[in-house]
Amino acid sequence: MIRPMKAEDIGHVQQIARITWNETYQGIIPEDIQMNFLSRTYSHAMLQKRMEKTCVLIAECEGVPIGFLNYTKEDEDGDSELTAMYILPDYQQTGYGKQLMEYALHSLRTAKQLFVYVDGRNETARAFYEKQGFELLDEFDEYFEGFPVVTAQYVYYIHEPILV
Repeated sequence: MIRPMKAEDIGHVQQIARITWNETYQGIIPEDIQMNFLSRTYSHAMLQKRMEKTCVLIAECEGVPIGFLNYTKEDEDGDSELTAMYILPDYQQTGYGKQLMEYALHSLRTAKQLFVYVDGRNETARAFYEKQGFELLDEFDEYFEGFPVVTAQYVYYIHEPILV
């Protein structure tokens, strides 16, 4: 089941983020950088703010949150950004990611495009987004918490631009 996040989901979201980050970025991003990022970005206060300012969806299995997706509301240009999507490792490749994406895309009815930024070495995420129909726009070097990374920018065209 996919549903909007509630305040009582905060502990589950923190746990999902921590487990999936450790699994995904082990050997890619140093553990201390991961922990600093997770502590700040997924604090109780920040998750409360995310629920107020953005859209956070929860994927449940038998009533227990096992994943989440976070995206921004559509801006004046019709753009939205998928800022986070994590599914616990035991539930990956079982359809929950696709369900979260479909729910988000349905709620972005008037948006034109959805952007996502992915660590270039996160092959699992890249393959998932490409399978969902996202197109690679660019790859660039940047620093994540002071650590050099390559970021891949993808776009999903919700409503194809009309060429004149």
